[in-house]
Amino acid sequence: MSDHEIKDIIAPGLRVVFCGINPGKSSAHTGHHFAYSGNRFWKTLWLAGFTERQLKPEEELHLLDTRCGITRLVDRPTKEASELSTDELREGGKSLIEKMLHYQPAALAVLGKDAYKKAFRQSKVEWGRQAATIGETEVWVLPNPSGLNRATQEKLTEAYKELESALTLRGR
Repeated sequence: MSDHEIKDIIAPGLRVVFCGINPGKSSAHTGHHFAYSGNRFWKTLWLAGFTERQLKPEEELHLLDTRCGITRLVDRPTKEASELSTDELREGGKSLIEKMLHYQPAALAVLGKDAYKKAFRQSKVEWGRQAATIGETEVWVLPNPSGLNRATQEKLTEAYKELESALTLRGR
């Protein structure tokens, strides 16, 4: 049982499901993904070409119109993702695999290298497309858009645009 109203935005036939680490306090309070004003998720999706305009967190369901979705590794809200235990992330990784096998989007984009390492028991991870797949779903690791992440907006956009371009190239 979670202490927030945030729901997955997911359906069959998606191009990509973006997987955040866990809800921040602002998201838990508002009930919308990536709701903190310092989070760059919505701006990055727009700049990378996933959406035609910059959506607001309360417009998150419009992502389905672009064949994009959102989920998360862990339900528990925290101020910072570093407050999560490795066990929570590993449990989240197991649940995420089940979810991806059920929905089979073209790609899963895990937002954060450390979270991916812990959730999937990987010791070395590079940014971008991973060798691993989940059924037919490609796995990508992209920088987390949190305002706490030091990546510049340009670097975030470049990383997300690489995924968007790869999906377009493959006709997805």
